Amino acid sequence: MIKLLFAIAAAVIGAMTGSRWIERLYEKKPDILSFPHQTSAQNHQRRRFLPAVLGTLFAFYLLTTAATPLLAVLQLFYIYFLILFTFTDFEQQVIFDRMLIPFALLGLPATLLSGAGIVNHLLAALSGGLLFLLLAIITRGGIGGGDIKLIAALGLWLGVNSLSHVIAMGLIGGGIGALLLMLLKHKKRTDTFAYGPYFTIAALILLLL
Repeated sequence: MIKLLFAIAAAVIGAMTGSRWIERLYEKKPDILSFPHQTSAQNHQRRRFLPAVLGTLFAFYLLTTAATPLLAVLQLFYIYFLILFTFTDFEQQVIFDRMLIPFALLGLPATLLSGAGIVNHLLAALSGGLLFLLLAIITRGGIGGGDIKLIAALGLWLGVNSLSHVIAMGLIGGGIGALLLMLLKHKKRTDTFAYGPYFTIAALILLLL
């Protein structure tokens, strides 16, 4: 019961602060938004759904994890940031550096607390970032800068093996999603496409299942 109440309280606070954080970033960086005229409607929808999404994921994690209390709190921040990235990338096809930097920094203490090898996680961040930089060059912008930094940050949290699973799942899911959008004529082959959410969702699946 205590874990459930904590999850609900954390979700409410996280949803309020997270949504407001996103709104402020949208206001400060309108030039990098893909759909700036839709921010008002998106803010309204996000305020409705973000508490339920965070509450469900926080509760599920806390009720199923065997992690120490401090590591569990860090993992809640991991879930929190991944959900914020998912919303901003779906809404405006952008992942903000101001969110990525604290997310990446939290990956280091989480790695130390979990007992995983820090060198392996640093290698994952470096190799993952370089791989996606190469993909961005090959696809001529098909992979965005936010995706590159997201993968590097995830490497700090996950290590080489887990990051490779997230990349594989994300690329497959993103490819299927892009194909469906083109078949349904919601996107053209020349349109930009938000790949970030497929990696964040893959990372959440890997943590929770």
